[in-house]
Amino acid sequence: MMPFYQTSCSRNGTKAEQEKPTSLDSQPSFRSVPSIKSLCHDQSFSRNLDTQHQCIANLKGQNSYTSSLVLGGKFLFTGSSDKEICMWEQKALTSTIYAGIIDTVIAGEGAVKSLVILADKVFSAHQDHKIRVWRIENHDTDTPKIVHLATLPLLSDRAFKFMVPKNHVQIRRHKKSTWVHHVDTVSALALSNDESFLYSVSWDRTLKIWRTSDFKCLESIANAHDDAINALEISQDGDVFTGSADKKIKMWRKEEKKHLLVCTLEKHRSGVNALAVGRSSTSTSTHSVLYSGACDRSVLVWEKDESGDMVLVGALRGHKKSILCLAVVAELVCSGSADKTIRVWRGVGRCYSCLSVISGHSGPVKCLTLTSDQQIPSDTTSSYVLYTASLDGETKVWKIFVPFL
Repeated sequence: MMPFYQTSCSRNGTKAEQEKPTSLDSQPSFRSVPSIKSLCHDQSFSRNLDTQHQCIANLKGQNSYTSSLVLGGKFLFTGSSDKEICMWEQKALTSTIYAGIIDTVIAGEGAVKSLVILADKVFSAHQDHKIRVWRIENHDTDTPKIVHLATLPLLSDRAFKFMVPKNHVQIRRHKKSTWVHHVDTVSALALSNDESFLYSVSWDRTLKIWRTSDFKCLESIANAHDDAINALEISQDGDVFTGSADKKIKMWRKEEKKHLLVCTLEKHRSGVNALAVGRSSTSTSTHSVLYSGACDRSVLVWEKDESGDMVLVGALRGHKKSILCLAVVAELVCSGSADKTIRVWRGVGRCYSCLSVISGHSGPVKCLTLTSDQQIPSDTTSSYVLYTASLDGETKVWKIFVPFL
């Protein structure tokens, strides 16, 4: 049995956490944004809480590092930096080293940057500027298969748009393309809440909207940012958030048939790499919360106020290098960093506490996903399963046990 690691974060952090970052670290965090711990006056909440984590599996089988991962039903899907998409069975991920990939497909060129699940379909975003759609066949049997269904934009969509000159856009000085095409790496995907629409963002600075029923591209927002778009999230309210290397986060909202820019959030000092959305509840209301991670080593927390505006609440600090990925489930927030660690935070209202710092990777933590674990009921702790992937080539599975407040 793998050992448990018992960790907690004090107000001042450990000695290692207080050391000055080296010149190789990311840009300094935005000091005028207060750390949320300094805003929390409830001593009973801020005290150290013992949180245990245990590595229960180390996934082997891919030929390169995992660049994206997503949970879908009873399966875990991983996308690699070398164009592989692998399907794993979740319940089998219990051994120390697990090599049982159910199925693997090779698609396109370069990294698989993002994966999303819609019923028996998988949408994948690729470095070769394409979005691919896959169907999981025989998923209720012992031999499920990943089968290619479509590549976006569809040939019919491309041909129809190509015939009309007004559908052409300038992408370089002497080159044009139709507006349905991404012309650089597709960096992130997200589904609308009703799953009718797929959103995609790219390093080409565009935001595109696709209909999931027939895969048609319905809308493209050119120059949505001033630099490459790295992150995409959709709140339960239907607002669309995009994060970019231009240091900005933008919020978009559908008005009739078009998406319009609602506001621009500018508090990060360097490129935004990751976004995650959650919900925060008080005695009187429930509202959306946005978490943003950037190269300035901070996770900023934004809340929607009564007027619908996004307001900066504060920052979660502790990482020594860039924040590369985020995940939220209930009151738990996980952040993965180029400093090779994962931090586990718990937020209740506007009070946040760092519950655990997970070390185990020997390279930057590139992506992660988190889910509640229903298999181990307890009267004293809640249990979560965390999947993390690093540039060290390892994908790990962790159990996290968090004491109830």
